[in-house]
This record gives sequence, C-alpha cells and structure tokens, in this order.
Amino acid sequence: MELAYYSDYAVRLVNTEQPERGGDSLTSVEAVRELFGVAQQAARRATESDVTRLRAVRSRLRAVFEAADGGDEVRAVDLLNALMMEFPVSPQISGHEFRDDDGRPKWHLHIADHAANATAGYTATACMGLAFHLTELGVDRLGICEARPCRNAYLDTSTNRSRRYCSDRCATRSNVAAYRARKRRESGRTADSAQAPQSSTARGER
Repeated sequence: MELAYYSDYAVRLVNTEQPERGGDSLTSVEAVRELFGVAQQAARRATESDVTRLRAVRSRLRAVFEAADGGDEVRAVDLLNALMMEFPVSPQISGHEFRDDDGRPKWHLHIADHAANATAGYTATACMGLAFHLTELGVDRLGICEARPCRNAYLDTSTNRSRRYCSDRCATRSNVAAYRARKRRESGRTADSAQAPQSSTARGER
C-alpha cells in the first residue's frame, strides 16, 4: 500500500457521522470492522470499546477538516500533530504486495500494525495518510462539503483545487437549488417591473 491510500481512512471515519442530520452509522463492532476495508486482519481485533474510542477520534479528525476548510492552516496542522503524537506509527519498507515484470519487489513504505487495539491502529493509519496528503498537496485540499445538510469531509484531488462538494450528487443538488433560487429572484424582479408603471399612473391621477 502507498501512504496516499491511507488518507481515505480519515474521510471514512469522519463521514460515519452526519451532525446536521443527526445521523451516526458508527454504532457497532461490525461498523468498526467495515471501516478497515480490505485490512481484515486488523479489523478482527475490534471490540465494543472501539466504537466509543473511534467516535472520540472522529470528532478530533472532523475538527482538522473544519479548520482546513475554514482557512486556519496552523490549527489544522496542530490538531493533526496532536493526534499523531498520541497515536504514533511504525513505518517499514515492504515489497511483498507488488512485483515488477522481472518478479522483483517494488519497494514502498508500509505502516506496520503493532497497535494495542483496533482504534489505535486505525487512527495511526488515518492520521499518517492525512498528514501525507496535507504535506504533499496542501492543507487547502482538505474540505467540508458545501451542500447542506451534508457537511461530509473530502479530499480535493482536482488539478485546479476547485472541489467544493463531497460527491457529484451533492454538487448536482446544490447547483439545482442555486438555479431555482436564481429563477425565483428573476421572477420577483419581473413582477416588480410589471407593477411599477401602474403605481406611477395611479400617483399621476391623484
């Protein structure tokens, strides 16, 4: 695995909660295990205690995204650094998953999992991936979806740093809402213009 892949761990965890809708899908051990994706060996260590632990980490990771989205780069970095100090990683060089045409290993950095519990392992992985994304692409690549009431976290990988929504669905919904609002304003101005001559005439007759 490459470090950039790990950044999605942070997004997946943050988006298990939708605070403005009152939604929370992180409610069971099964939900915790689903977060790990293909890392089934690490997921098997999850217990009921990890539900509570990961919810606490989730709030702190959302704060990182919100600070970055609000333009407070220093706060975003400080919050992420605090998490990485609390949940350190053990990197190692690995090549067992990739081979070139000659059958030789393609060496790459891999995060070794020696954590005491599932939460510690997941958090260390998520924070390392997020730190890599942040330092390689910029703090402004961490965002919060502008579509209300979504507010999901996302990682902007666009070439022109133009992403504002977590998904195409949210972008479409927001654009449709903006179009309808614009049409309502235009209709209101047209109605006001149509009534203006009548008011003027009425004043003249008086």
